[in-house]
Amino acid sequence: MKKETAIKLFQDKRVRVQWNDESEKWYFSIVDIISVLTDSPRSRKYWNALKRKLINEGSELSQNMGQLKMPAADGKMRLTDVADTEQLLRLIQSIPSPKAEPFKKWLAKVGYERIEETEDPEKAFNRAMETYLKKGYSKTWINQRLKSIEVRKELTDEWDDRGVKKGLEYAILTDEITKAWAGFSTKEYKKFKGLKKENLRDNMTNLELVLNMLAEATTTEISKEKKPKNSDPEGQL
Repeated sequence: MKKETAIKLFQDKRVRVQWNDESEKWYFSIVDIISVLTDSPRSRKYWNALKRKLINEGSELSQNMGQLKMPAADGKMRLTDVADTEQLLRLIQSIPSPKAEPFKKWLAKVGYERIEETEDPEKAFNRAMETYLKKGYSKTWINQRLKSIEVRKELTDEWDDRGVKKGLEYAILTDEITKAWAGFSTKEYKKFKGLKKENLRDNMTNLELVLNMLAEATTTEISKEKKPKNSDPEGQL
């Protein structure tokens, strides 16, 4: 299991982070994050008290967090409580600190926007367009990217109709499609492009997007024609 360790600055303070290739997630040192948000000189004690509070409230958050070896102040690698991004955002909601308020407001805003998009899917496309423009993508590329989202949705709808399970089965089939036109699995392709958590399609050229869309659209049409019953190789999906 290949791991990459780094120390990042957050508001001029050091936060230990570690990338895990297998899970494709960043893991953050919880005591470092607490130190940043609370200015507590005893962040480890603060975290122990917060864990007890979460347990008393019936939260399973602290139980689901793990430990990884990270460089300590003495330079040695020591086991440290860590959280992935989703767990970290949930944890921040439990920290009563002025520095945590911007994160809480952002989470509330994102949650409200997702509810809006459920009621009116067009808003999701408009927000995506705005986001890509802010990141400097050309309008031609953005139109291709938004079309690729539509094509992908048609494919996953077809998979749902055929009983394909989200998660592992989606990933297996996506890998097969990617290998067919690019010669790489999704993970291999991301590695080839030097990506970690970034979205692969967001880092494709116009030509790559077109080839990927063609492969997914073809898979959708074949599935509709053959009507396989599942994702098993014998099912020919």
